[in-house]
Amino acid sequence: MAFLVGGANSASGGYEISNSYRIDSGSAVGLSRFGNNSRNGDTFTISFWIKRAKLGATQILVTSKVEDAGVNSFLMNINSDDEIQIGGQPEAGTTGAGSHRAVIETNNKLRDPSAWYHIVYRQDTSQSTAANRHILYINGEVSSNSTYAALDQNTEFLYYYNASSYPFSIGNDERDNLYGSYYMAEHHYTDGVSNGADAFGETNDNGVWIPKEYTGSYGTYGHYLKFEQSGGGSGTTAIGGHDYSTGGSSDIGADSSGNDNHFHIEGYSAADNTTDTPTNNFATLNPLSAVNDTLSEGNVEGIRTGSGSSFSCVSTMAPSNGKWYFEYENTGAQNSQVAIVNLDIWPSGTDLYNFPANESCAVLIESNANYNITFAQDASNGSTLQNSVDLVTAKYGFAVDIDNNDLYVSANGNWYTGSAFDDTDFSNATAVTTDLPSNVPLGFGANGSLANAFYINFGNPGGNDSISSGNADANGYGNFEYAVPSNYYALCTKNLAEYG
Repeated sequence: MAFLVGGANSASGGYEISNSYRIDSGSAVGLSRFGNNSRNGDTFTISFWIKRAKLGATQILVTSKVEDAGVNSFLMNINSDDEIQIGGQPEAGTTGAGSHRAVIETNNKLRDPSAWYHIVYRQDTSQSTAANRHILYINGEVSSNSTYAALDQNTEFLYYYNASSYPFSIGNDERDNLYGSYYMAEHHYTDGVSNGADAFGETNDNGVWIPKEYTGSYGTYGHYLKFEQSGGGSGTTAIGGHDYSTGGSSDIGADSSGNDNHFHIEGYSAADNTTDTPTNNFATLNPLSAVNDTLSEGNVEGIRTGSGSSFSCVSTMAPSNGKWYFEYENTGAQNSQVAIVNLDIWPSGTDLYNFPANESCAVLIESNANYNITFAQDASNGSTLQNSVDLVTAKYGFAVDIDNNDLYVSANGNWYTGSAFDDTDFSNATAVTTDLPSNVPLGFGANGSLANAFYINFGNPGGNDSISSGNADANGYGNFEYAVPSNYYALCTKNLAEYG
């Protein structure tokens, strides 16, 4: 199980990516555009970075499908085995037309939900050597562990968008009700230009594949999506019951290539324009650790699955030193605990609540006859700190000082001071415990019998987690409801590199 950030994504070089777009699987999500079909169907490149949220399910990456016939003219997806598949139907009147075919099927498993992956597909079917006509790269390496179907010379895919019936779609194929569930950053499409992965990335001094600025051509109909703007698109075009309006230059789907091929975002939420990127990767909950819960919103929101069972889940990052801040909220009067877990001894995939003494610690948020907050080393070794029905649906802040083994807790911005949550000044706070495990990887998570959703925010909140004020840490990272205590930081790779 991967708890720490994957090797493809930890530290940045000189080039920085500011934003990503979070696509959460479900109806009416993703990006689409109609436009001019005078593009190069034989020669093009697709490059993007993704951080996966849901595993074990078919998810659309890119597609261009005939609206009325339901035919995939080009399709790039991740299958239920977590492998990339690329297929298509060559354009009528060109070599190989008339049959849908697999182009590439990779056996590489993309199963690390903590990692950013760089995906590049290049095609140039004018090449005389068949092996050079299409190549897939993953994190800068040619995906050799793949099956490459031969493409005839000069094969053309009706890949790019047509003015009326061929949308270029990212993250959705609404005619088949297939969607994406991932964060996406730096989406390039180069029309008539076949690029290798080294046009978009490079290996740093630590051997890690990182992004670099693309300086080549996009051709006439290429695009570059940076996801830095706000707003979800404009226009009224609707085809087949779906909205594929043309986006604008100030929208989240704005094209920065200079070609003005702007995309419409369907299911737009401002919170899904995130700062979780390949050059600053934020912690989320880890679906590989999930027990009896369904995660959503890029793995920062969860809910128990089934009745009569407890759920558990911990974070993708587990620091062994430093000072860290995160927030947690129940959406109703529900039993749960916010856990700080010693991953050296925690049996992966088990209930966080059931530990022998001194192996875990947690703040328990209980809504029984008398609501209380408790610190405990295990279920039978707790001490009540505070009783208050008014705090049932509070937003709780957790300041975790691993260096000094201290844990501080706030409710709605008021820190616990020994008898109550009654002071907004962190310097007056009293630690609820001074016995956190020392020098071990600590995972932060949640556990309980929730019937409603919960939100956990490591600095990158989900769309349903209302953040009205917006507070960053001292380095300018994160987006929290309440002020981050001095010398405490959001859990992201830039902060981990400095303080972790």
